Amino acid sequence: MGGDVEWGAVPGLVRSAAERYADVEAVVEGRTRVTYAELGARVERAAAACMAHGVRIGDRVAVWAPNSLDWMVAALGAVSAGAVLVPLNTRFKGAEAADVLRRSGARLLFVTGTFLGTSYVAALRGATAHGDGTGPLPGLPALEQVVVLADDAPAEFHTWKDFLAGGEGVSGADVRARSADVSPSSPSDIVFTSGTTGRPKGAVITHAQTLRAYEVWSDLAGLRRGDRYLIVNPFFHTFGYKAGVIACLMRGATMIPQPVFDVDTVLANVAAERVSVLPGPPTLHQSLLDHPARTAHDLSALRLVVTGAAVVPLRLVERLRGELGVDTVLTAYGLSEASGIVTMCRRDDAPSVIAATSGRPIPGTQVRTVNPDGVTLPAGVPGEILVRGFNVMRGYYEDEAATAEALTPDGWLRTGDVGVLDESGNLRITDRVKDMYIVGGFNAYPAEIEQRLGLHPDVADVAVIGVPDARLGEVGTAYVVRRPGARLTGDELIAWARHEMANYKVPRAVEFVGELPRNASGKVLKGELRDRLM
Repeated sequence: MGGDVEWGAVPGLVRSAAERYADVEAVVEGRTRVTYAELGARVERAAAACMAHGVRIGDRVAVWAPNSLDWMVAALGAVSAGAVLVPLNTRFKGAEAADVLRRSGARLLFVTGTFLGTSYVAALRGATAHGDGTGPLPGLPALEQVVVLADDAPAEFHTWKDFLAGGEGVSGADVRARSADVSPSSPSDIVFTSGTTGRPKGAVITHAQTLRAYEVWSDLAGLRRGDRYLIVNPFFHTFGYKAGVIACLMRGATMIPQPVFDVDTVLANVAAERVSVLPGPPTLHQSLLDHPARTAHDLSALRLVVTGAAVVPLRLVERLRGELGVDTVLTAYGLSEASGIVTMCRRDDAPSVIAATSGRPIPGTQVRTVNPDGVTLPAGVPGEILVRGFNVMRGYYEDEAATAEALTPDGWLRTGDVGVLDESGNLRITDRVKDMYIVGGFNAYPAEIEQRLGLHPDVADVAVIGVPDARLGEVGTAYVVRRPGARLTGDELIAWARHEMANYKVPRAVEFVGELPRNASGKVLKGELRDRLM
């Protein structure tokens, strides 16, 4: 891509934001308030520390922590030192996190102390106790150092403060020289996303792709200097990190990271911090509108809402505009493999277009729908959504087979989602080829959940489907065939699953069946299971 150079790289963005918006408030976290100049200085210190601890250009550095100022500083510091960022899902259990760390070959990990009552350090140690590695976690030989984003850490790990102190011998000039060596066409991050095989795959996205995509996003959304942006979407997800942190750095907006989605905290933050921008899944906005104490809070500063590709009721768009006076409500569709953004509504679209579709392809991209033979379909006919453009990933990290499956020889990305294009090019998502469903904003992949449930000694066969849920949008129901003689109950299997996988993946209901309906080639007929449930 000849145009990569003009988009630059993330380290340059951080430095230019620190200069252009020096006195603008960059981050608000509780009582901590940091200007863009101060944020730039903190990121430079973190980059110096990464360099002092041996991080080289192209090394993978992982962050496993909730939304926070420390997450931003650690991640942007690592990227400014030339590292490729590997964000880890905060809902992962120890074994799930260890798998991604192992497969990405991460050399350095930043991890939170305790979050939601769980010690991430203990979870990782439990999952990696066995192995012949000489580093802090024997089961992860490539992982040389672990930094705990807290004031205390086990002996073989670093505290955040000690790690930063280690970089004092590296000058600002050294950091800037290193940052200048980062190529726009180099990978900026690897976002691991589960696929139909059940194992997360790492989508490789470059610096230039990231900056170009979120320049477009910021333009279409109308994000501007002085906006106050409550970032509830998790940073480990493209929506939180790129439509959040990267977009704010571009525009000089103030970031207010929120580590957990809690509607009371959202209301309090919006009122106290005069929040003007609040992207998130439809469930977030629905619960805000329906909160009994909503009218006691001043939400009048809210002017921009961007929501995702899950079904968005027209009523929700109308209520956001009518009851909250939000000027701009937009819907969008994206996936990690396409830098998180494929289509987006425009600000002058009618409410019916915003509610019924995910908008049109962003500039520089093409979208078409195809039948199972790959033949392009006309408007109005549902088919698999294919995307081509600057935003499509370079491939899955060290997985040629999966990359060949996802990308056609002429550069089209097979999304695995089913949709319909209208005459104006607006896309409506109708179904998922991959049977994925969305639980409260988190993507749940049945194949991955089925694989894990199949490890239970009493489970002979299992199929998982997503079913509508008033609060979370969708939740999982598991159809289970017990092993002969087993007396496993639904409650027992759900309790077991809570120890094995992230909470949003745990099925909310279990139905025991004699056998699963299958077609001639042995594939489970999930349509029949859905019909049975309805």
